[in-house]
Amino acid sequence: MKLLRTGVLLILMSVLLVLAGGAIGGQGGLKIALAIAVLMNGISYFYSDKIALASSGAQPASREQLPRLYEVMERLAAKANIPVPRLYVIPEPAPNAFATGRNPQHASVAVTEGLLELMNDEELEGVIAHELSHVRNYDILTSSIAATIAGAITYLASMGRWAMLFGGFGRGRDDDREGGGLAALLMIFLAPLAALMLQLFLSRTREYSADETGARMVGQPYGLISALQKLGAYNQRIPTTLVSPSTSALCIVKPLFGSGGLTSWFSTHPPLEARIKALREMTVIPQR
Repeated sequence: MKLLRTGVLLILMSVLLVLAGGAIGGQGGLKIALAIAVLMNGISYFYSDKIALASSGAQPASREQLPRLYEVMERLAAKANIPVPRLYVIPEPAPNAFATGRNPQHASVAVTEGLLELMNDEELEGVIAHELSHVRNYDILTSSIAATIAGAITYLASMGRWAMLFGGFGRGRDDDREGGGLAALLMIFLAPLAALMLQLFLSRTREYSADETGARMVGQPYGLISALQKLGAYNQRIPTTLVSPSTSALCIVKPLFGSGGLTSWFSTHPPLEARIKALREMTVIPQR
């Protein structure tokens, strides 16, 4: 069901891209925007792991430095039937963790010093299982596709706004080649917002999926539940100093996140209360 939901969301974003391209820039505008978005997000896809790790100050961790982390990682990676990711530590007191990399063969997992100090063995297992689930579910690939489509829509809207500013909006004779009219005007302002909402909803869906897959990987949800409770409490009190806003979307919980209110509509993460509730309602069986 979650795979189907992800597919439907990507299809909706693709349809929105086609509609926006036809209304704002015609077929020519659509092709140009899509080419630029694919190029930019392709670079991001292949180098996002290096960017995320470098921007957060992550340092490679050896087995001698962190034997407990390696033991948990190797055991769970064997359960998930994926290669052991490269391990990094972020010199950050706020507890958090994230996975990055375009596929299981090029994956890295980074954890903060604060997380290693705060989590007991069962909680650490829950966190690592969540991150390995992102790797196993190819969530980086899914997010890159969504970002490509959303980027193309945003670029198209920007083209439309510039065309309006300089008076070239809707003056073409051929509607198949140039946009115009009320439909284009609506797309310029509504399409980027709709793309953002779909992208955020997709990101939230992948978080729920990683929680569920991680719980099944371990065989019970209680370690992850306890870890999420601790992460929520501590990340409301300890400011993040190294993790950048762009990298924070990858984290298991959003640094300095808030629950409820209007801002929750624009968060890449579901409310922790909802994630914990979903985990408590699970009837956990071993992963398939």
